Amino acid sequence: MKYSTTLFALLIGITSFATEPPVKNKYQYILDLTKVQDDKLMVELLTPAIKESELIFYMPKIIPGTYKEADYGRFVSDLKAFDKKGRELEVERSDDNTWKITKAKKLSKITYWVEDTYDSEIKEKAVYPMAGTNIEDQKNFVINTSGFFGYIKGKKELGFDLKVIRPESLYGSTGLIASETGMQLSVSLDSEGLKSTDVDKVVDHYEVENYHLLIDSPIMYNEPDTTIINVANAEVLVSVYSPSGQVTSKYIAENVEEILYAQASFLGGELPVEKYAFIFYCEELSKLAPIQGALEHSYSSFYYFPDVPQENLKQTVRDVAAHEFFHIVTPLNIHSEEIQYFDFNEPKMSQHLWLYEGVTEYFSDLVQIKYDIIDLDQYVSKLSEKMSNASFAFNDTLSFTDLSKYTIDKYPDQYGNVYEKGALIAMTLDIKLRALSDGKYGIQNLIDDLEEKYGKDTPFKDGELFEEIVSLTYPEIGEFFETYLIKGGVLPYEETLALVGINYVDREKAKQYSFGNVSLGFDQDEGKLKIAGTSNMNAFGEKMGYKTGDVLLKINDEEIPLQNLQQYFDDLRTNMKEGDEFAVTVLRKSEGGGKEEVRLSTEIFQVEVEKRHQISINENPSQEQLKIRDSWLKP
Repeated sequence: MKYSTTLFALLIGITSFATEPPVKNKYQYILDLTKVQDDKLMVELLTPAIKESELIFYMPKIIPGTYKEADYGRFVSDLKAFDKKGRELEVERSDDNTWKITKAKKLSKITYWVEDTYDSEIKEKAVYPMAGTNIEDQKNFVINTSGFFGYIKGKKELGFDLKVIRPESLYGSTGLIASETGMQLSVSLDSEGLKSTDVDKVVDHYEVENYHLLIDSPIMYNEPDTTIINVANAEVLVSVYSPSGQVTSKYIAENVEEILYAQASFLGGELPVEKYAFIFYCEELSKLAPIQGALEHSYSSFYYFPDVPQENLKQTVRDVAAHEFFHIVTPLNIHSEEIQYFDFNEPKMSQHLWLYEGVTEYFSDLVQIKYDIIDLDQYVSKLSEKMSNASFAFNDTLSFTDLSKYTIDKYPDQYGNVYEKGALIAMTLDIKLRALSDGKYGIQNLIDDLEEKYGKDTPFKDGELFEEIVSLTYPEIGEFFETYLIKGGVLPYEETLALVGINYVDREKAKQYSFGNVSLGFDQDEGKLKIAGTSNMNAFGEKMGYKTGDVLLKINDEEIPLQNLQQYFDDLRTNMKEGDEFAVTVLRKSEGGGKEEVRLSTEIFQVEVEKRHQISINENPSQEQLKIRDSWLKP
């Protein structure tokens, strides 16, 4: 039986769990996953008591952790408001994310339809897929809650009650602890004298304290593929959706388990959460978005990865999962007022991304060297790569506090540097603290002290954190913040690494094999890599004849993988031999305005390059250097 929109809204409103007297001091949301219509879901909200004659209903413009406007309201349509008798109230849409409702004192219910972001017709300003939504009837529902649920202006701190109607065959993975799951759904059409029970539908019930926690809690529904890991005091859920079955929760769990135990030891043997969920959505390659990765939450993290043989994801999973899991420290337990009282529609950003993302990224690598998951050569290689990225891909002299504070409007193209220079800031600060304290105090100790002073429920004032850290440490740290964060100075790598017996050379000339020193980008239409720029192209690139805009189809007559690209290119360079042919097949615009395949090739030869950020281990460090190095890299 098919229901009209009107009858569908009526049905939801009179399900057995909604006929109880409404709780007027909280939001009551209902989402029915069994009623997909035109790739959309209807959301019903029984509203809290309203005393104002007019109200504003918002969908979020931006959410914490993304630092990019998403405008989730763009995916909402046909929003309606009703009084207790089911009569429509006047609704005016002000912009993408804002609706004004008049005669609001009579308001009882709001309904609207939500389109998912994964395959939306709305292509402008794409939403990060790890913060997006998916509606795939009977198969998969990605409920990043920011895409489905809004709030009434001035009432974010009220409680939220969410009931999800689902097919019995699907399972909901989340960091939330459900009030009830699998409740039987009874539907009663009293006005027609009909009653029925649908044994194929059940209800999950979630309750959260406020809107901040609701938006901090993604849920994914699909046929279950889950594995539980018990680490220290915490239960960790790993849940995977892989259409091809190539990626399994068992394999992911095996690969993150070692990291989790190391992180528990790193954090003193206990974790600051009782339950945590790793939620993995693996997308078919034909549908894969150009951006993949993960988004952290307080009690979970959501991953958007390619659906490929799981062995290809091994190290990526470890690195990304280690980063996201460390967010249980910051910003969960150490954050400013801007984070604690985040404004989803008129956000004010903190100046401390070096702490939230930089320290977290630094810890995700540091824990692996401390607990023998990677060796010292691998670790310094990671540092060198971050130095190169900070130098070439970003403005390395931009004030880091300004980058943080104005990342949305002025510096969106510089945000990625929080994972490069941000992590190097944390490394430099760590070594400096250890040198000043004779190896007794580092950034882990500092984070512990800040966590003890503040914690989850007590934010710090954004403009006072540097002074607070100086009071806990040394006056020299104030000079460090002023020079390298506030003024944006290039970090003193040589001076810092010398303290731990590691050699650093900023620039040196060398001959090596090269692909041409062109800038690579991603062609969204073709779903492949492209030549984004040739301004720095070297002699090998000139021989190849690259042109800006060329779409890369094959290298040496083989398809180019879109995952593990760094390893792919490293392997290619390692196997290059003088005099062999190197060939790249590209898709190039023709003179007639179409596109044609062109095979570019030349004999391989070495070119002179300027190598940057070369790091090597001093095999004969002094006792002082070795002491600081051991305090830095050993548990």
